[in-house]
Amino acid sequence: MSLNELPLTPDYDAWPIDTDLADVSFSPRLVTVRWNDGRVSRYHSIWLRENAADETTVNPATRERILDLSTLPAWPEIDAAEIDAAGALCVTFAPEDRRLRFHPGWLRAHDYDNATDPETPLVPVNTWLGGPEVAPDTLDASGLLDTVPDGAAEEAILAPALESVLGKGLVRLRGLPTEPDSLESIARRIGPVRPTNFGQLFNVKAKPDPDSNAYTSIALPPHVDLPTREYHPGLQMLHCLENSVEDGQAVMMDGFAVAEALRDRHPEAWATLTRVRWCYANTARTTDYVWFEPMIRLDARGELLEVRIADFLRGPLQTAFEDVEPAYEALMILQRLLRDPAFAIRFTYRPGDLVIFDNRRLLHARDAFEGSTGHRWLQGCYMERDEVRSRYRMIQRTRRRQQLTTEA
Repeated sequence: MSLNELPLTPDYDAWPIDTDLADVSFSPRLVTVRWNDGRVSRYHSIWLRENAADETTVNPATRERILDLSTLPAWPEIDAAEIDAAGALCVTFAPEDRRLRFHPGWLRAHDYDNATDPETPLVPVNTWLGGPEVAPDTLDASGLLDTVPDGAAEEAILAPALESVLGKGLVRLRGLPTEPDSLESIARRIGPVRPTNFGQLFNVKAKPDPDSNAYTSIALPPHVDLPTREYHPGLQMLHCLENSVEDGQAVMMDGFAVAEALRDRHPEAWATLTRVRWCYANTARTTDYVWFEPMIRLDARGELLEVRIADFLRGPLQTAFEDVEPAYEALMILQRLLRDPAFAIRFTYRPGDLVIFDNRRLLHARDAFEGSTGHRWLQGCYMERDEVRSRYRMIQRTRRRQQLTTEA
């Protein structure tokens, strides 16, 4: 089979053909195919028509759909279906009398008839505990900025880093430059930076007249950043440029592991914190951000989506009268859990370290430090979870293309 003879797909991805189509049958609204490995897949006629890759369905320059199904003369039905010499599925649709071809690798990858869960995470999500012997996944990233963007050397560093972020919510890169503002160049190897009222990059160091507790030397409790936003940033990076102070250890803990412990040990508190909407507020001198959300949020499937834990960014609770005391009881149970050292990883930043973590999952904190003993300077930035997923998919796409090229 020549890959060049196969039809385009309605996307830019590469779809390896692990098994060929063996035979096909059809009814007016259904195509049934059998694969060489014995799998049987069924595709609705309307689904096939909408997901064709011809120029009446997608713009060939962008691979974005241009077909409006409601403009077809009638519901698309099947007049004929066969497997052609290149191994593609060929379907003739009525009433258009249009013959369209479908790439077998793409069909197999999008076999919704046999799919277990199309929303399965790119990397399995694993919660974790801390302890004195536990450290973040740590990778040598020296030379990252010397690599060619999208090249193999860059991807060799980014692929395992992104897998750690997607799976555990946290990774530490070492050996990076310590020049101020180099963080932006590093971050853009993953995706665009999200600016906030703190800027594109923000400097975490003690300063006079601070506008955040982070810009002091006092201890910070476990928290996520910017829960005061409707959609708080999905990813945070903290890049150590200088650290010669005594104390000031960084603390990281898996908010999902804490939430699961709360659900197992204190189900009533769990139910309360997934229901009651707390007020999160950052009423600074020049900005005024306020948002209401539960402290623990689940997605439509009941899986953990995010935590919004930040005591110093909670405004006055505004909820139903009868919920006030149960909400505070649940909060204090959670606060006691957060003090359990079994959840925490503690480490000291070295210049050139970069910690990347999921800001909607991971809680970070800091021990107090004595500013007169030296200097502690981190630069930080935010981006979205979407950028990590997109970059990881692009790496996987490149690998699939390389596999196809090797096999061709």
